[in-house]
Order: sequence, then C-alpha cells, then structure tokens
Amino acid sequence: MRLILASKSPRRRQLISQLGFDVTIADLSVDETIDPATPIAMVAETIARRKASAYPVASLAADEVLVTADTVVALDGQKLGKPQDRNEAILMLQRLSGRGHQVYSGVCLCDGEVSRFFTETTDVYFRNLRHEEIEHYVDTYRPFDKAGAYGIQEWIGMVGIERIDGDYYNVVGLPLFALYRELASFRK
Repeated sequence: MRLILASKSPRRRQLISQLGFDVTIADLSVDETIDPATPIAMVAETIARRKASAYPVASLAADEVLVTADTVVALDGQKLGKPQDRNEAILMLQRLSGRGHQVYSGVCLCDGEVSRFFTETTDVYFRNLRHEEIEHYVDTYRPFDKAGAYGIQEWIGMVGIERIDGDYYNVVGLPLFALYRELASFRK
C-alpha cells in the first residue's frame, strides 16, 4: 500500500514517513471555516473530511490510499488556533498553564471506493508555568505555526507538560497508533 498524505504540516510529513509506508506528499488547501454549532470534538474530523473531498480520489492508483488530517487544541470547549503574534502566543500559554486541555486529531483514509474517518483525543496537562518560562519558549521557539502555541516535542513539552492521557503523537499532529491500526485493516 502506498500513501498519499495531503498535508502542508512538516510534523505530519515527518511522522507518517516513520510508519514504514511508501509516502507521497500532496499539497492541499481548503476552507477551514467551521460552523460554530459544530461540536469541538468534531472540528478536526470535519476539516479532514473536507480535505479528502477536495482531492481527486479518482486519480488514485489501486494500491494508493489518501490520508488527510487536521488537529485542534481545545481549552474549556473552545478552539485555540495558531497564535498571530508573540503576545497572543504568551496569552494562550498563560491560559493553558496549570490546566488540562484536549487535542483532537481527525483523520480520513480514502482509496476512491472506501472512506474511513476517525477522531483521536489526547488530554494534556501543563504544570503551572512561570511567566519567564513562557516568554523564553515563545521567543526561542516562535510557535506561531502551532495550534495552542506549543509543540509537545519542543522545550515547553519537556519541562512544562506534567502528563498526557492518550497518544503522544496525536499531540504532535498525527495519531500514529490509531492510523496504523486503521491502515492495517483498511483493505481486509
């Protein structure tokens, strides 16, 4: 089986390549505007489905599977997007400090005939972060391309996250355990 990953995320690209499949990358842009009535737990899967619908699946070869995904960070049921600037990143991390939040990744698998969708949830718990730690992280790592203003694989994850309940790789951007499980049973 060969995978077509329709994603601009460098983290997703790196993660999927580690699963051992032959992977081709396809850039795909879709409107990510979501109806506010959509439950937060379904936002990532809704966007993953939209990405899959935008791809010309009829062009997939018999041994190819399209993979699309999206990840959402949520605090108190509200989506935390990518920060626009330093101040917004600092404010997001201050809100996450000392609290738990959810990371949802929605994934779509499609071979032109069959489509499967799933959402993986991971609970992430930050310890209380000092203001100096937040500023250091934002100024050093510039997490402006990351939902929730942090990357668990970076310094802030190493020193600030007390624990997670769920798949670590889901927080990085792609739930590898669930993805591998679904791919293994996809064509049975």
